[in-house]
Amino acid sequence: MTKKEIKFRDPVVERVVDKFVSRSDVGYNKYGTTLHEERTQKIKGLLKYLNDIQEELMDAVLYIQTAREEIEDNYTYPEFVKKHYEKKV
Repeated sequence: MTKKEIKFRDPVVERVVDKFVSRSDVGYNKYGTTLHEERTQKIKGLLKYLNDIQEELMDAVLYIQTAREEIEDNYTYPEFVKKHYEKKV
């Protein structure tokens, strides 16, 4: 494992990077291998990677639709904007 010090100017980017590292840890603990090892040791081939991507994107579309329905079922558009986008003073 390598260690790298990174200075972030944007806290949003820092939080995303933290999530990537955490997600990598979850994957390693679950599968016992890294993506690099999977590829270089030919554990998983290109077609499997493409299938994984396709499945993840399909899941993402389902999550988007579910979130949209949650908004539509529970808010009118002006209420949603007021609750989530207007600044509170």
